[in-house]
Amino acid sequence: MRAVVIESPKQLHVTTLPDPTPGPGDVVVRVAGVGLCGTDVHMLAGEFGPTVYPVVPGHEFSGEIVAVGSEVQGYAEGDRVAADPAVYCGSCHFCAIGRGNLCEKWGTIGITMDGACAEYVKVPAANLYRLPQGVDLGHAPLIEPLSTIVHGLDVVAPSVGDHFLIYGAGTMGLLYLQTARRNGAASVSVVDLNADRLAVAEQLGADHVATSADELDRVTTGWEVVVDCTGAVPAIEDAFTRVRRGGTFQQFGCAPDQEQARFSPFRIYNDEIRIVGSMAILHSYGRALDLLAKGWIDSDTMITHRFGLDEYQKALDTFSQGTGRKIQIVPSLAPGA
Repeated sequence: MRAVVIESPKQLHVTTLPDPTPGPGDVVVRVAGVGLCGTDVHMLAGEFGPTVYPVVPGHEFSGEIVAVGSEVQGYAEGDRVAADPAVYCGSCHFCAIGRGNLCEKWGTIGITMDGACAEYVKVPAANLYRLPQGVDLGHAPLIEPLSTIVHGLDVVAPSVGDHFLIYGAGTMGLLYLQTARRNGAASVSVVDLNADRLAVAEQLGADHVATSADELDRVTTGWEVVVDCTGAVPAIEDAFTRVRRGGTFQQFGCAPDQEQARFSPFRIYNDEIRIVGSMAILHSYGRALDLLAKGWIDSDTMITHRFGLDEYQKALDTFSQGTGRKIQIVPSLAPGA
């Protein structure tokens, strides 16, 4: 099969690999589409510590089953599926307390084991979700990033009527916007330096948009929930200053693992600011599938570019330039199609 391989930091090529074969508890999926993510950029740059090289990237994907392991029940060839890419050990301290996303042997398809930027991908059957008839295979790769938003909101545990401020109108910021609006937010404001992205945020229901929080109407009071979806340290440092007393700051965006940000410890103490992270997926993939099927997300607006496998570097460049929104790799797509 044709596949993208990140051999090591800054070493990427498209090559031919043996087709995967399923173990007893696995299936093999013919990949219909796979979404690019900021994590993929960090992996290639050598900025995401958990990465195991060499690896076929791609952790947001959907497709059709073409082979089924001998012990798999409930799935058959031809089934349309997506998959939670997280693979946990099930026996460490964090798995035992129900926090598998912090697993001491944390694994993810497309990061620590070969993923879906290939014609075929091997998947544990336990990770599969059958797609309802109303869910398009081309839209289904959005389930994975949406599931991280669902977990992010679980962690924040906002009150109905909270005002949200989101930094970043890329894919994750726009998904967060759409989900927070339907989760009882009184308002959702979005900050981004890219005016084109802000226009899309308005289209998707943002109450206020600006290139700086100083331009927004709650700048003097602050926001109950401020979320960074950029992973950029200057944005993170600014976002923290916008939290209302007693509010919550969430670091949602993935920053390079070597970066550090500065903040005021006194303000955390004096204003009782709660700071929370949000790591990947936790008991949220199935709920995200249900929300996508219910139409919570404008999938057609979110997906703007599709590239073939041989155009993976071009797709990464497009992502890094901030052009478009969700970018997908479609293995069956010929270059330039």
